Amino acid sequence: MKGIILAGGTGTRLKDLTKVTNKHLLPVYDKPMIYFPINTLKCADIDSILVVTDKRRTTDFLLLLGSGSDFGVRFTYALQESAKGIADALSKAKDFVNNDDVTVILGDNIIFGDIKELKEPLNKSCRIFLKKVEDPERFGIAYVKNGIITKIVEKPKQPKSNLAIIGLYQYKSNVFDIINNVKPSKRNELEITDVNKYFLDNDDIEYKIIDNDWIDAGTIESLFKANEMERKFKATDKYSY
Repeated sequence: MKGIILAGGTGTRLKDLTKVTNKHLLPVYDKPMIYFPINTLKCADIDSILVVTDKRRTTDFLLLLGSGSDFGVRFTYALQESAKGIADALSKAKDFVNNDDVTVILGDNIIFGDIKELKEPLNKSCRIFLKKVEDPERFGIAYVKNGIITKIVEKPKQPKSNLAIIGLYQYKSNVFDIINNVKPSKRNELEITDVNKYFLDNDDIEYKIIDNDWIDAGTIESLFKANEMERKFKATDKYSY
């Protein structure tokens, strides 16, 4: 199993904070945001990690992370030339992944604690991770019936499920063939939702519901909340890292 951290994008939802830096380098209390996805992969015994970022900030990531020796992992780096979507960023990892399975995490997804399910072998070509939330209209949502995903809807206005699809995915290497056939969305991006829907339509998807504390720190409010969460957990030693 190899790991990929997608840390590109323009960070427009964080406005002035990302004018001179990549959002994944912003502080979350006592550490840079990208340390959290690194830890998630490390806890799953994944030590070969590709960081996909934008060309403006590559040097910053290299200065912060280096080879990975300080973290007990090996970092490789790849560039996403322009912000054309999560699936486009993932496509940059094809040569790195080769024929291995891969765990993909978005760099602004902060997950506290160990996710033991990441270590389980894939039974399907795609595994998505779900979290029960109070505001499902903000997220891609999975509808589950009798233990099977029946539908995936992106930010439904009147959601009938509270199972948010978090930015953590696992794939077999055939995911790159699927990305090659995905058409750009109205935003002119290659959407990871369309990739996952392909696997859903072909009965080649599974899921895990996590109980971990989790937050997508990609907005001003959620970044502030992430800082509060990390500060609280640090004070109580709820998590060891």
